Amino acid sequence: MLNNRKVAIVGCGFVGSSSAFALMQSGLFSEIALIDVDRNRAEGEALDISHGAPFAGQVKVYASDYDHVMDAAIIVVTAGAAQKPGETRLDLVNKNVGIFRSIIPEIASRKYEGILLIVSNPVDILTLAALKLSGLPENHVLGSGTVLDTARLKTQLGEHLSVDSRSVHTFIIGEHGDSEIAAWSSANVSGIPLHDFCEMRGHFNHQEAMKEIAEKVKNSAYEIIEKKKATYYGIAMSVVRICRAIVMNEHSILPVSSMIHGEYGIEDIALSMPAIVGADGIETLAPIELSEEEQEKLKASADALREIAVRAELI
Repeated sequence: MLNNRKVAIVGCGFVGSSSAFALMQSGLFSEIALIDVDRNRAEGEALDISHGAPFAGQVKVYASDYDHVMDAAIIVVTAGAAQKPGETRLDLVNKNVGIFRSIIPEIASRKYEGILLIVSNPVDILTLAALKLSGLPENHVLGSGTVLDTARLKTQLGEHLSVDSRSVHTFIIGEHGDSEIAAWSSANVSGIPLHDFCEMRGHFNHQEAMKEIAEKVKNSAYEIIEKKKATYYGIAMSVVRICRAIVMNEHSILPVSSMIHGEYGIEDIALSMPAIVGADGIETLAPIELSEEEQEKLKASADALREIAVRAELI
């Protein structure tokens, strides 16, 4: 039986350990199990994080193994090679698909029945790999997708418009990477169309501003990696947001990575689109309005991912 108060994290690098730390503070779980190919690393991270329990409440953080996490409601996979300066997320594909070929069968062979949340990059390709290797139902395998990219877009728009970013409603869709698309057609600020709200705030050069903001969002990870070698805090908070939607059965709409079957003319590839996320994983995609240009860019993003998936022998 699954324990809705237990989460497991596979991979204790920067992203995995930051996610464990953020999840501990969230109060969502009473057990956080850490798995890493380096058992000492998992034990060290668990000890360090667990010492904060008196400040965070009753939560047990410990190193574990695959045999003892099959009751976890969610298994978060962050393991993989790190993205280096000058390297795209797709450059990581061969290394990390190889790593997944050793990790995911460990989970599948033990008949896991919970939710598999993929965070490693390139997340869309690795979500597809996890689906192929796990045999789990499609709705039980999702990637962190463009949840963080969307948060970055909301942050940039909030700053641009001098408004609370939580009042900005918009999505980054497609690949979590260079071909991602800002879905401007459906963007609004508390129900007010984005262009109207921009003009309310004294901004009229819409096309130039949108292009500049979208580029800044797309290049955010590269800028962070260049300055501090890795990104981990933002994605850790994204992991908390997705886990909350699942364990609290929120039916939240989040741009997670999942399999696409015919929507917008796209078939059999995993990429990020808004979806309703709850206790059973992905319930359904949430259709949003896209212009013809955005739809064409989305298809191009899917084609780029499909080409990589073919080279990785995933399709």
